[in-house]
Amino acid sequence: MPSPRRTPATLRAWSRLRAIRLLFAALSAIWLLVAPAVQAQSGSVIVLTATGVVDSVMAGYLGEGIALGEREGARAVIVRLNTPGGNLQATRDITSAFLEARVPVIVWGAPGSAQAASAGTFITLAAHLSYMAPGTNIGAASPVGGQGEDIEGTLGEKVMQDTIAYMTSIAQARDRPVEWAVSTVRDARSSPANEAVEVGAVDGLASTIEEVLASASGREVGLPGGQRVTLDLEGVTTDETPMNPFQAFLHLLSDPNIAFLLFTIGFYGLIFELQNPNFVTGILGALAIILGLIGFGSLPLNVGGLLLIGLGIVLIGLELTVTSHGLLTVAGIVCFVLGASALYTTPGDPIGPAVEVATPLLVTMAVTTAAFGILIVYGAVRSRRVSMAVAGGATVSLGTLGQVRSPLVPLGSVVAAGEEWSARTADGRPLQRGTPVRVVAVDGLTLPVEPDAAAEPDPSSESK
Repeated sequence: MPSPRRTPATLRAWSRLRAIRLLFAALSAIWLLVAPAVQAQSGSVIVLTATGVVDSVMAGYLGEGIALGEREGARAVIVRLNTPGGNLQATRDITSAFLEARVPVIVWGAPGSAQAASAGTFITLAAHLSYMAPGTNIGAASPVGGQGEDIEGTLGEKVMQDTIAYMTSIAQARDRPVEWAVSTVRDARSSPANEAVEVGAVDGLASTIEEVLASASGREVGLPGGQRVTLDLEGVTTDETPMNPFQAFLHLLSDPNIAFLLFTIGFYGLIFELQNPNFVTGILGALAIILGLIGFGSLPLNVGGLLLIGLGIVLIGLELTVTSHGLLTVAGIVCFVLGASALYTTPGDPIGPAVEVATPLLVTMAVTTAAFGILIVYGAVRSRRVSMAVAGGATVSLGTLGQVRSPLVPLGSVVAAGEEWSARTADGRPLQRGTPVRVVAVDGLTLPVEPDAAAEPDPSSESK
């Protein structure tokens, strides 16, 4: 096939096309060089809210928020923090996401009276910039044993040195005061907001998010790869990005009060299922217990307290079948209160949260449990005092004669005083249908009987 003829006009067109391609290539190269800096200076500020125990759900939420900021070219990501501490692995995931973020990350301890304790200290120091609202505090990240005691010996030294190294690396990476950071681990030091600003642990005080933006604007932060970015946040719009409903639900389970409530309600459901089988209360109760155990996974749980709560509810449930005149109910309430009070221990690592069941909730659940137990006792005592009254007003007294209707093996039924009653043999031996019997006792709604030796079986009833 012959090649196309190249005329002067064709050559000029090709030259222009080549120039356009070179221009686009040059612009693309310039864009690749300046894109990160341009993205950091354009767009809005994403605001994430991290409240409650630090768990895997919070770690995933914050990681997704930072990734969103990187994709959308946000000028910064602000994390509104208020936590008593949490899971060690989740804390490491969050600090890693902060240190590797390609968008400036700002932690703001808020609102007033909030805390950045234990895990919150590591998270705050890992941010590019950090601010605290007046009345907040930060620190207390010292490793202790499961019951709050110092960890002695080689193990204690290993835990202490590892935690100090972890804190030191974060403080050095963000140019924070290493000595102060180490003291939060070694001496369990905790500082109010003003003191944290004075020692350089945080960058300033801010009561509102507008103050955070104003204070951070103009500061220079370093991003991975040696890139330096000067923040320009004056008048920028903020984009609140909360957890999605599924994340919010799972994170809610790590609330110490919610976990306690779910576990208690679940045990009630199982007790109701055993007393009145219907599948619904049993399934819902089992589900509530499972959800409660999921929440306990992020908390410093005391298994002894958990067992005491379960034992207390079981003792109250036994009141329906055991004659204790209320003693089981009293013991159950005592076990329940003691278990709820000791449900959570002092955390066994420097990251764990110091939590407990809220006193109002503890009192409410204790009163509810006591009321439930009193109703059971009242019903049980009343049923035991009621004589075996029939619909027409007749009663079954000791010595009343009757006849076996459904074979007693040893439980069955008899006809006595014109009515059919649940019955059992007094000595445990089986009796066939039609056997004459005599009532020897009254046990609730059941008649203990024995064969009537003075009478013969009715042949007509045998043949029926």
